[in-house]
Amino acid sequence: MSTTDAREASDGVGPAARPRAGRRGARHRLTANLFGIPLGLAGVAQCWAVAHDLGTAPTWPADVLWVITAAVWLLVAGAYYARHHRPADLARELADPTFGPFVAVSAIVPMMLGAAVARQLPTVGHVVFLVALVLTLVAGGWLSGQWILSETTLAQWHPGYFLPTVGGGLIAAGLSAGFGDRWLAQVMFGYGTVCWIVLGSIILTRLFTQPQLPVPLRTTIAIEMAPPVVAGIAWFRINGGQVDAIALGLAGYALLMAMIQIRLIPLFRTVPFGPGWWAFSFPYAATVAYALQWLSVQPVTGVHTWTWAFLVIVTAGAAVLAGRTVMALVGDRFLPPGAPATPDPVGAPLGRAHALDHEAPERSASR
Repeated sequence: MSTTDAREASDGVGPAARPRAGRRGARHRLTANLFGIPLGLAGVAQCWAVAHDLGTAPTWPADVLWVITAAVWLLVAGAYYARHHRPADLARELADPTFGPFVAVSAIVPMMLGAAVARQLPTVGHVVFLVALVLTLVAGGWLSGQWILSETTLAQWHPGYFLPTVGGGLIAAGLSAGFGDRWLAQVMFGYGTVCWIVLGSIILTRLFTQPQLPVPLRTTIAIEMAPPVVAGIAWFRINGGQVDAIALGLAGYALLMAMIQIRLIPLFRTVPFGPGWWAFSFPYAATVAYALQWLSVQPVTGVHTWTWAFLVIVTAGAAVLAGRTVMALVGDRFLPPGAPATPDPVGAPLGRAHALDHEAPERSASR
C-alpha cells in the first residue's frame, strides 16, 4: 500500500472505504456507528436496572428505557440491513476499516435486550440472549479474521475495534452470570479479557505513536473507558460481589481511563455533532453502572443520594444526546450524505469520504 493510500485509508477514504459504483445513489449514508445509539440507550437502561436490583430505584424507568432501546434498535437495524442486505454489501461493510467493527454492535444490543426480557419471560429472554451471543461470536470471529487478511495500517485503527470481541465478550460474561450460567460467564470473561489485552496493545500503540485520529473518530477514544468497567461489572457478577485482587486491579485501570477522559475534553470539543457522539453514551453509562456496583459492595455514607445523583447525570446526558440527535435529524444535519449515483469513468468506486467529511471537513493538522 502506498503512502497516499495509507493516508486516505486512515481518514476513512480510499479504495478500502469506498462504496460500490454503478448503483443508484442514496440521499444519506447509513453507517454502522448508528448502532451506538441503541447501545447507549441500553447502557442507561442497565444503570436503572442495577439501581432497582440494589433496592434504590423503581422498576418502571428501566422498563421504559428497554422498550425505547428495542424500538430504536429495530429502527436502526431495519434501515441499515435494508440498505445492506445482500451478502456482497454486508461483506463490504464488514471489511470497511472505519465502520466495520461497529456492525457487531447490531448483535450485542439484542443480547442486552434478551437479558431484560428474561426478567418477565425467562425462557424467551434466555433464547434471545443465546441467539444474539452466537451472532456476536460469529461477527467477532469474522472481523478478527478480516483484520488479519486485510492490509489495514496502524493509522487506520481506532478504539471502535474493541467492540466486536472485547465489548461483546465482556458484556456476554456479565449477562451470562446474571442467567446463572457460571461456566459460560467465565468462558466469555476469558474471551473478552484476552482480546482486550491483544487489541488494547495495538490500539494504544496507535494512539500513542501515530498522528491524531481524524476529527470525526476522536470520540471513539471514549470507548477506552468501556473495557475496565464492563469487565469490572462482569467480575462482580461472576464472583458474587467480592472485592478481590482482580476487582481492585480493574478499578485501578478504570480510574486511569477516567482521568484520561477528563484530559481529552478539549479534544472532544473539536468534534462536530454527529453519530460519532453516541460513542460517549455506552462507556459512560457502563461507568455509572460500575460505580453503582461498588456502592453495593463497599460501605459508603449516603448511598441513596449518590445512586440518584449518578442516575440523574447519566439519564440527563442521554436525554441531551437524544435531543440533539432529533434536532439534527429534523435539520437534515445528522446523517452523512450518500454516495453520488454516477460511477467514475473507469468503473472504480467513488470516494466514501462523505461519511466522515460530512461531520468534519477538516483533517487532523498533525497528519
